[in-house]
Amino acid sequence: MNNEEQEFLNSLEKKLWTAADKLRSTLDAAQYKHTVLGLVFLKYVSDSFDIRREELKAQFQNPDHEYFLDPEDYDGAESEEYQDELNSELEERDYYAEANVFWVPSQARWQFLQDNNKTVIGGAELILDDGNKLKLSSVGHLIDNALEAIEVDNPKLKGVLNKRYTQLQIDQAKLGELIDLIATVPFSHDSLSSKDILGHVYEYFLGQFALAEGKKGGQFYTPKSIVSLIVQMLEPFKGRVYDPAMGSGGFFVQSEHFITEHQGKIGEVSIYGQEYNHTTWQLAAMNMAIRGIDFNFGKEPANTYTNDQHPDLRADFVMANPPFNMKEWDAGVSDDDPRWQYGRPPSGNANFAWLQHMLYHLAPNGSMGLLLANGSMSSNTNNEGVIRKALIENDLVECMVALPGQLFTNTQIPACIWFLTKNKRERTSAYGKKLRNRKGEVLFIDARNLGYMKDRVVRDFTQEDLNAVTSIYHNWQTSKPINEQDNTVISTKVERSPTDYCDVPGFCKSAKLEELQKHDYVLTPGRYVGAAAEEDDGEPFAEKMARLTGQLKTQFEESDSLEGEIKKNLAGLGYDV
Repeated sequence: MNNEEQEFLNSLEKKLWTAADKLRSTLDAAQYKHTVLGLVFLKYVSDSFDIRREELKAQFQNPDHEYFLDPEDYDGAESEEYQDELNSELEERDYYAEANVFWVPSQARWQFLQDNNKTVIGGAELILDDGNKLKLSSVGHLIDNALEAIEVDNPKLKGVLNKRYTQLQIDQAKLGELIDLIATVPFSHDSLSSKDILGHVYEYFLGQFALAEGKKGGQFYTPKSIVSLIVQMLEPFKGRVYDPAMGSGGFFVQSEHFITEHQGKIGEVSIYGQEYNHTTWQLAAMNMAIRGIDFNFGKEPANTYTNDQHPDLRADFVMANPPFNMKEWDAGVSDDDPRWQYGRPPSGNANFAWLQHMLYHLAPNGSMGLLLANGSMSSNTNNEGVIRKALIENDLVECMVALPGQLFTNTQIPACIWFLTKNKRERTSAYGKKLRNRKGEVLFIDARNLGYMKDRVVRDFTQEDLNAVTSIYHNWQTSKPINEQDNTVISTKVERSPTDYCDVPGFCKSAKLEELQKHDYVLTPGRYVGAAAEEDDGEPFAEKMARLTGQLKTQFEESDSLEGEIKKNLAGLGYDV
């Protein structure tokens, strides 16, 4: 993204956040999140419709285009008959469907909302373009009616849009002002597509709302850098992608970005998700709809454990950031549930329930990555150690990544990423990489020292950080560790191919099953990677120790001398020291 594009998006962010501020005094964060995002969505689909409408109009008036309407057939371009025919053609839905543009009925178009948001305060009867009458009681009713009309005409949005504006306890005039402010937001740019713009805005808002809502907001939003890291490492290029705790759908969005950046085809990926919270389920569905991504989020929002929306799914990629250390998760769940293949998870902590649920839905050659609290790597409480041992003994664990603290807006619990696969044998990945035989090996990466403080409370990764971790993982998957080839410890400065893997003390280590057994099946990377290697300056230890001891003695003597001078000066000033 160039500077001009970035400045455009930054300006857009400020304008939209100003819009949110208009409601902040009267609505809590959870309410204004849906209020603003719903209106932004309406503005986007309306703008996209208008852009397509202008394209069609130009085509109808272009003699070289197949859609050309010849004015001579209608007594000239200015004739009423020609204009009626042109307007009639512009209202044909098929022209919009063929360009994957949502059909927007006249009462849902932004101009209609803007023209009438003052009129309907206190109630009004409006006349639609088709002559029908529409009775509306408030600005909230005007917006709900628009959303309802869009859902009726676009079946895949059924139940997705949050039609609760009539119920908002808010000054109707202020809601009208919000419509006028969002009207100034452009979803058009010379080099950015409308979907790119809205996608950026949507992601920005989700992050800001997560900060505003604190712990509650974090339930639907995973920081982009962590999502990007998991997607980069798994490379979901084609196949079925599943998230059983999808929140607002961040993993799916980043998967789309990965595919697009690597010249893949979005149509070769199938999206499956599940979410318990109804409004968050709507956020995710809207997130997919604005990007034109087909999705299957089940028939309804539902509990993943008691109402699995995809019972027969076996996904090629499973990615999730489930709630950490979730308690009382198992009400209504059978002890002999087929998902608990490696042990019954404890009632007081759902970490290994999420992990095993994901494994159950993983295809034979599939790969998965999930965020869990650090305790999952070492806890032996209530069967957790037994489950972890079974996972290791069955050679399902591929890579463990320890993360730095302060990455999340909603929790200070330190976290890690588990990467698992059912097939470590030599094969070709979905992305076309030749993976070596990795049976009996686990890669440990200690990334706790990576990242930078984005502000006073939140840490973030740079793209260089993400690339460093990703390349270590991919190199390990594709090339035999150099350390095994020549039985030496390789320092970070040794010349090697960019695609080689070698252990780096303090950062990464490829460990065999026997080593994990010696550590009682604990998977904390720090136990395996060791300490970072000290740089050798060539000075023998004995000589260095003698030199440093001499320096310390000299410094002590200088300190004593200075202390004497200070006391002498203070005594001269009349102070008793």
